[in-house]
Amino acid sequence: MHLRPFQRGDERALHDVFYAAIHGLASQHYKQAQLDAWAPATYNVSRWEEKMQALNPFVIEKENALIAYADLQADGLIDHFFVSAENAKQGVGKWLMQHIISTAKAKDIPKLHAHVSLTAQPFFAKHGFTLIKQQEVIVRNVMLNNALMERLVHAI
Repeated sequence: MHLRPFQRGDERALHDVFYAAIHGLASQHYKQAQLDAWAPATYNVSRWEEKMQALNPFVIEKENALIAYADLQADGLIDHFFVSAENAKQGVGKWLMQHIISTAKAKDIPKLHAHVSLTAQPFFAKHGFTLIKQQEVIVRNVMLNNALMERLVHAI
């Protein structure tokens, strides 16, 4: 496996990771209508490409396939953090989170925060994030529950 910066051309493969993570992992906490609203099978390709270019995530490759990605914004926001379902629980997410934390330290970002799915809350908690508040968000006219979680970068 190899961790590297985002490159133009990664966008469609990252959508595959996004879709696989949501539909393969989050189904234990969300109904099908919620999964479809969050990660529809058909999507606006150019809007997705713009989003990925703006996020400029870190990506993990395995055997020339992208299997995970996450971003770190200047204000400490982790907007996307996804590992494809078939690569979950193999240390990929841990490696990605460690990279985000070390990058935040290097950039003197004091605090990380993320809007975390019900499925990912235990993972984030394991990595030192605390629950700030539970939230209800509307995505494509469908309500989803998530949580605002944060972590001091120099904690733990």
